[in-house]
Amino acid sequence: MIRPARPSDIPALDAIEQSGAETFAAYGEPLADGSPPAAPGHWEAVLASGLLWIADHAEAGPVGFLAAERVGGGLYVAEVDVTMAHQKHGYGRRLMRAAIDWARGEGLSDVTLTTFRDIPWNAPFYASLGFVELADAAMPPHLAEHLADEAERGFEGRCGMRLAL
Repeated sequence: MIRPARPSDIPALDAIEQSGAETFAAYGEPLADGSPPAAPGHWEAVLASGLLWIADHAEAGPVGFLAAERVGGGLYVAEVDVTMAHQKHGYGRRLMRAAIDWARGEGLSDVTLTTFRDIPWNAPFYASLGFVELADAAMPPHLAEHLADEAERGFEGRCGMRLAL
């Protein structure tokens, strides 16, 4: 089940984020800057924005989340994580669909994100949802800023993607 986050979900988010990060290391692509965890107070701010969705497992409770922010007339997906034990069960896809449906319902123009170009559960996964990789000339300023920040933190092989709504 996908649902909006509640304050009681906040304690689980760091563990979900950490487990999601371990997936990259298991794939041979450890996160360059040692991310996560999120900065103190980060989750409270995202929760207050109303743009934090939770994937619940019937027995395990929260096993994934999607955090987003409104940017101009669109929705920027800042982070999607699912615990290693619950990956490949459709939670990431359902989280993305919830955010996309929400953005459509709000009349937003698009959904954007940055991701690893060549990791199967990154750019290829988002492409399966209809996202397209953007050329530098078509990159919105907010994505260009995120990509520059990620490059500065040591992330390589990143790209910006957009789903027009």
